[in-house]
Amino acid sequence: MKTRGYVVAAALVLSSPAFAEYTGGVVKIGVLSDMSSLYSDVGGPGSIAAARLAVADFDPEAHGMKVEIVSGDHQNKADVGAGIAGTWFDRDGVDVIVDVPNSGVALAVSEVARQKNKVFVVSGAAASDLTGAKCNANTVHWTYDTWNLAHGTGGAMVKTGGDTWFFLTADYAFGQALERDTSAVVEGNGGKVLGKVRHPINTNDFSSFLLQAQASKAKVIGLANAGGDTINAVKQAAEFGITQNGQSIAGLLVFASDIAALGLPTAQGLVLTETWYWDQDDASRAWTRRWQKERPGKWPTMTHSGVYSGVLHYLKAVADLHADGDGKAVVERMKALPTDDPLFGKGVVRADGRKVHRAFLFEVKKPSESKYPGDFYKTRAVIPAEEAFRPLADGGCPLVKG
Repeated sequence: MKTRGYVVAAALVLSSPAFAEYTGGVVKIGVLSDMSSLYSDVGGPGSIAAARLAVADFDPEAHGMKVEIVSGDHQNKADVGAGIAGTWFDRDGVDVIVDVPNSGVALAVSEVARQKNKVFVVSGAAASDLTGAKCNANTVHWTYDTWNLAHGTGGAMVKTGGDTWFFLTADYAFGQALERDTSAVVEGNGGKVLGKVRHPINTNDFSSFLLQAQASKAKVIGLANAGGDTINAVKQAAEFGITQNGQSIAGLLVFASDIAALGLPTAQGLVLTETWYWDQDDASRAWTRRWQKERPGKWPTMTHSGVYSGVLHYLKAVADLHADGDGKAVVERMKALPTDDPLFGKGVVRADGRKVHRAFLFEVKKPSESKYPGDFYKTRAVIPAEEAFRPLADGGCPLVKG
């Protein structure tokens, strides 16, 4: 299985007896992402840059460690992603895979990590099943998930009058999970789902889907998609005059990179849930300036921040164990150690592998409200950590003892 290069020696140290405790004498991190398609700005090369920053801030030499980063393009295909993961684990000495912005690919990679007893730290995929029925002892889910998005954006829209919905859904694991979780929130709050239509991933023409949504007369059109699909759907909805005719667009997974691509005149008024925003505080702004040295002209997404935070915590756990060979043991140590980093602050990794932290309900600013490049959002609500993710007992994860 041929993978894309991007091999980076992140830290080099002299030979040390401590190396005997690490597989192959090195801790090797695999950034598996969409490098060339609809999620490449959500993850992609920006995730490699984020992983490099995490390694630099961890300072492997000070811990007597050597760390390397490799990367590959999963092409949004579960078989390709699983194949790369298997090759990395079996032949190339990779100890942990991070990122993976595609839930179908992530579910496949999670199973490979379980079989090989390696570690998978998901920052790019959303399906809440990763910490639900499909959870395992080798996977940690960082950043966000479909339950979090549904309760943030979906709950807010219903409570402010958007009580009838029509879904445009990406037809794979992520879209289906997001539609399912948001439908449950809508109906649980007394709303109704009037219809749904599923579209192939990486769709260019949404006209027929938007016409069905218009005809439904639903107050809210929920976009259960992401990346390039969300960008295309929002642009074409604007061309159809959907919001001018009284229907609202709910972007159920929207990233800063999407807003940059859409522009504020088109994106203004969108309500969305994120767990991190580059302009949320001084620490995030400082980190963004460092990240942009590798990604000039781009804005980091919460996926990128999750790669940074997840890699940093993984390395802390490996250093604490003085070993990286037993994936389950590393994940157990990740759960035992409190999380703490400049972007997400203090937190925990639960028994089901869910990383818990606060979330934000944002609204995209009008052009007249934006004061500088990248000034995309105004905060409508801060969702505390204890409310931002599904209760531990409700996910059905077999690791959680009742």
